[in-house]
Amino acid sequence: MRIYLDYNASTPVAPEVAAAMQPYLSDHWGNPSCGHWAGRPAREAVESARAQVAGLLGCKPTEVVFTSGGSEANNHALIGSFLALRARGDHVITTRIEHPAVIEPCRFLERTFGARVTSVGVDSMGRVDPGAIRAAITNRTLLISVMHANNEVGTIQPIAEIAEIARERGVRFHTDAAQSVGKLSTRVDELGVDLLTIAGHKVYAPKGVGALYVREGTKLESLIHGAGHENGRRAGTESALLTVALGRACELAATHLGDDRIKQLRDTFWTQLVAAFGDRVVLNGHPEQRLPNTLNVNFVGAIGAQLLAAMPEVAASTGSACHAGQVTLSPVLDAMGVDPEIGRGAIRFSLGHGTTLKEIEYVVARLREVM
Repeated sequence: MRIYLDYNASTPVAPEVAAAMQPYLSDHWGNPSCGHWAGRPAREAVESARAQVAGLLGCKPTEVVFTSGGSEANNHALIGSFLALRARGDHVITTRIEHPAVIEPCRFLERTFGARVTSVGVDSMGRVDPGAIRAAITNRTLLISVMHANNEVGTIQPIAEIAEIARERGVRFHTDAAQSVGKLSTRVDELGVDLLTIAGHKVYAPKGVGALYVREGTKLESLIHGAGHENGRRAGTESALLTVALGRACELAATHLGDDRIKQLRDTFWTQLVAAFGDRVVLNGHPEQRLPNTLNVNFVGAIGAQLLAAMPEVAASTGSACHAGQVTLSPVLDAMGVDPEIGRGAIRFSLGHGTTLKEIEYVVARLREVM
């Protein structure tokens, strides 16, 4: 038996997405930039996919830029914004719990362009205080980047409230929504963001495709230079195959919003763990303002990596690294102030459309054995 509970790391390609891709593997292989019979179907497919992504975000299709994935979208949002606006300032605000695809571009800007980066902390549940963002803004602040929901513990950030602060101060606002797309509403006008990141392989599309929402009128410096594809915002021949996949995945995601089945399974999982282990399990993240599929748990007195090694049939992620007998907390758990003695037992279980109650019950039984 093999059980997959690592959907926050990567999702399988949905059957409907694979079916949508098939014609672009065999029949519609033309260059979308060409106006002849071979190129036109590919161009139509790319633009149709753009409209599907826009439909999920509640934006104009012209505001969607296809990328190679979430990391490129984050890099384009941060570095592209800094380069476009650096005549106005040099300050960027982010948080201590961001994905490396945000943290590392910020470090690049510091090293290469002398940017000043403020990384705001979080509370014990992983939530950012909007007041801390407000206090960090200076007259040289160009950009704020706060993830919509954390990939490790699932905590949802007060994005709309932070966006209002950014608007008041005339500061551009980006959110990395790689983990929240398809799980929460990500309509850009509700969130109030100027830039938003999507990663295809987090939403049942393949790896190698993503998108960046760019609000109309938001200027970015291009990262990839060439023939001026994507309305001059990103060079490189578009892949009809991959854009069709992302478009169909976003269309499917819209139909799943509001479906509580996965959340109910996650809550059942937690209830069964508490029944089995009592105070030997501790929840990481906000108990309510959390992704509906994410359960990050500390197994007190154990090491998460060792528990998973004893259950090789279960795919999940740990919240700490174990090297040469030393256990180091992840930056996210460290930022939350989790006690290292407790946090070394952290495991992230992330559920998806394929998860069943039988699998949850099996994992709880196996944890009883290995604990």
